[in-house]
Amino acid sequence: MSTFHATALESAFADWRAQAAPKQADAFTDTEPPVMVAYGGGVDSTAMLIELIESGFHIDVVLFADTGSEKPATYAFVELFGEWLRARGVRFEVVRYEPRNFKNFPPYHSLDENCFTNGTLPSISFGFSSCSQKWKIEPQNRWAEAWPRAQATWRASGKIIKLIGYDCSPADAKRYAHREGYDDPRYVYGYPLRTLGWVRQDCEDRIAAAGLPVPPKSACFMCAATKPWELHTFPVELLRRIVLMEARAEPRLQKIEGLWRNGVKGTRGGQPRPGRMTDYIRAEGLLPSAEVDAIRAAAPGALVAWQHAQADVPIAARPALAEWLAMFDMRSSADFDAPGGPAYFSSLDAAVAAWPVSAPCH
Repeated sequence: MSTFHATALESAFADWRAQAAPKQADAFTDTEPPVMVAYGGGVDSTAMLIELIESGFHIDVVLFADTGSEKPATYAFVELFGEWLRARGVRFEVVRYEPRNFKNFPPYHSLDENCFTNGTLPSISFGFSSCSQKWKIEPQNRWAEAWPRAQATWRASGKIIKLIGYDCSPADAKRYAHREGYDDPRYVYGYPLRTLGWVRQDCEDRIAAAGLPVPPKSACFMCAATKPWELHTFPVELLRRIVLMEARAEPRLQKIEGLWRNGVKGTRGGQPRPGRMTDYIRAEGLLPSAEVDAIRAAAPGALVAWQHAQADVPIAARPALAEWLAMFDMRSSADFDAPGGPAYFSSLDAAVAAWPVSAPCH
């Protein structure tokens, strides 16, 4: 790291520490505010951590909030980078949102399962960001509330320094502007990449310089921010779930078409795309058209019927939604229909009645 960068970071950390310092410290209080990193598993937050750790800055804990719906490549990289962190003495924790009130529905444990349960799409498809609040920010805050170091700091009227990997690109500049000036009673937010003046290419170069692979963009597989070309990299199971999710939500959609909201023509250099990812998947041959038709025609109804069949089962014995999705992912007509018949529950009532309480889950 250059002398300029080192000085800039040291100055920024000094400012963050001053803002977070306990106001009522005693002999038993650690006067050094704890440093937490909100790790997203993508390029920016990875580069930020590498730069800070290899430059000697102390990090108390790194938290990765797992929505249960990240792309396979993201999970593979997060596992690798978690080991990289631990090998350097940095605590790394995976936190998750834990749904508790399932009403009469089968239990769900991921963001995509939440959407399947309610027959809707992620909030970002409607122009909101509540999925990040619920599945990422809240689990990190809940973990901190049980962390003795945080508890002691808050008792002494101090704050936690929370570092976030926003770079200087236009997209992150908008996110930063939204947060700038927010006075949180428990956290002081720091943005080291903005202190360094880095953009995405700087981050990718830093990761490569550390001898690590550059991670993919971190986002849920059904996120509205997914680019069309990314769908070409998805395994068949995720493409099928996208088709099912849009078909399950379709009866309730009034102002948008699907996960991509509404179609765009691709003017001003942009790439044209439909509002529904399903339409792109079909047009590009990512799934056979007959398979798309079969999923749309029968799977949403089959899922709803299965949910209703479990409504009166005590919650302790009620099978989780993941079990139904595991069968859906298997793509074997033998699990649902007679050979040669239409895919997925040609005889729906019989299929629901025969559903085992403990279905095999892969």
